[in-house]
Amino acid sequence: MRTSMADIEHALKGIDFPKTKSEIVSYAQSHGASEQVITDLQQLPDRSYTNAADVAQEFSGKRVGEQR
Repeated sequence: MRTSMADIEHALKGIDFPKTKSEIVSYAQSHGASEQVITDLQQLPDRSYTNAADVAQEFSGKRVGEQR
C-alpha cells in the first residue's frame, strides 16, 4: 500500500528546512512515523530538500512505496 501525501505531511509536521534526506528520515522516526512512511521516505533521492513542497513533489513524482 502506498503512503499518502497526508501521511508524509503529518510525519514531517514542524520540521525546519532545508534538510537532507537522512535528516528528514531521522525527524520522522523520532516523531513516531509509521514504518511504511519511514520506508517511503528512505526511497527518496539522497539530496537536500528546501521545503515540504519539495519533498511532496519528489514523493508524488516517484513510484515510492508501491509494491513491485
